[in-house]
Amino acid sequence: MKTALITGVTGQDGSYLAEFLLEKGYQVHGVIRRSSSYNQERLEDILDEEAANALLNNGDFHLHYGDVTDTSNVIRLISEVQPDEIYNLAAQSHVRVSFDMPGYTLDVDGKGTLNILEAVRILGLTEKTKVYQASTSELYGKVQEVPQKETTPFYPRSPYGVAKIYGFWITKNYRESYNMFAVNGILFNHESERRGETFVTRKISLAAARIAQGKQKKVSLGNLDSLRDWGYAKDYVECMWLILQHDQPEDFVIATGEMHTVREFVELAFNHVGIEIEWTGQGVEEKGTNKATGEVIVDVDPKFFRPTEVDQLLGDPTKARTLLGWNPTKTSFEELVRIMVIADMKKVEKEDRVKKMFD
Repeated sequence: MKTALITGVTGQDGSYLAEFLLEKGYQVHGVIRRSSSYNQERLEDILDEEAANALLNNGDFHLHYGDVTDTSNVIRLISEVQPDEIYNLAAQSHVRVSFDMPGYTLDVDGKGTLNILEAVRILGLTEKTKVYQASTSELYGKVQEVPQKETTPFYPRSPYGVAKIYGFWITKNYRESYNMFAVNGILFNHESERRGETFVTRKISLAAARIAQGKQKKVSLGNLDSLRDWGYAKDYVECMWLILQHDQPEDFVIATGEMHTVREFVELAFNHVGIEIEWTGQGVEEKGTNKATGEVIVDVDPKFFRPTEVDQLLGDPTKARTLLGWNPTKTSFEELVRIMVIADMKKVEKEDRVKKMFD
C-alpha cells in the first residue's frame, strides 16, 4: 500500500484526488487548516465511508491539522507520515484576491512549496518521496505564444502568478540540485461542481440555478471576452497521479487544448435551465437579457476586472497525452457546464426545502 500526503485536501482538487487515490488502494493523509467553522464539506462522502471502516479498524483516510507556511509543522507531518507521494495543492488560488493579499499569496504559494521540498531533503526522503507541485496556467499571463506548452516563456500578470512562478522554479531547482522526483503540473483552468462559489464559473452556474428558480434577479461579472481553456477537475487529478507514475520526473501542461469565452460559459449555463440569453451593448455596457421575458439577468461590473488582465489561455496537452496516455477531453466543455448546473439546481432546491422547514 502506497501512502500519499495531500495539502489542500479540503479544496476542489484535493477532495477529488483523495477519492481517486483511495480507489487506487492508497493510504491517504490530508492536511487541513484549523478553522472555527466546518470546512470539510467536499470530503463528506469519504468521511462517511471512513467512519464505517473505522469500526472495522480499516480506515485508510486520515486528516491532520497543518499549514504549509509553518516550517516546523510541515517537517513534523512529513516525518510522521513518511509519504511515498506528496501532492502540494495548498494555495491562495483566487487571482483577483491575490492583488489584495499579495504577501499572503506569496507566503502560501511560494514559501509553502519551499517548506515541503526542504522538509523532504532535511528528512533524508529524497530517494523515497515523490513531490507533485500544483502549478498554473497563470504563469503564462501575457501569453508569448498560442497554444502554451512546457517550453513557452512565462509572463505572469498577477501576484498569484508571480508567487506560483517561484513555486515552479524552486521545484525544478530541487529536482536538479538534489536529484529529487519533484515535478510541476501546469494546470489550466479546471472546474467542477465543487468549485468555490467566488470563482467565475461556479458563480455563473449557481446564478443560473438561482435565477431559474426565482431566488436571484441577476448576476454581475467581469470581462466576458476572457478566453480560457476549461477542463473538468475530476479528470485533471488523474493526470496529477500519472505524472508521479512516469519513469522520469518531468513537468507537464494539463489542459484540454480548447478555448472558450466567459460569455459562452454564461450562454451554455442558462441554456441548461431553459433560458436563452440575448446580448446588447459592448464593454461595461454589455447586458444579457432573458429573451423570453426581457429581463436583464447578466451585467458587467468593473469591480471584477483585474488590474492587469489575462486575455487568453490555451494549453497544449500533447506531451501529457503522448507520454502519459491521458485523455484531455474525457469530459467535454459542454458536459462540464451541464454537470455544474445540474449540481447547483439540486443545491438551490435543497436550500429552499430547508428554508421552508424553518419558516
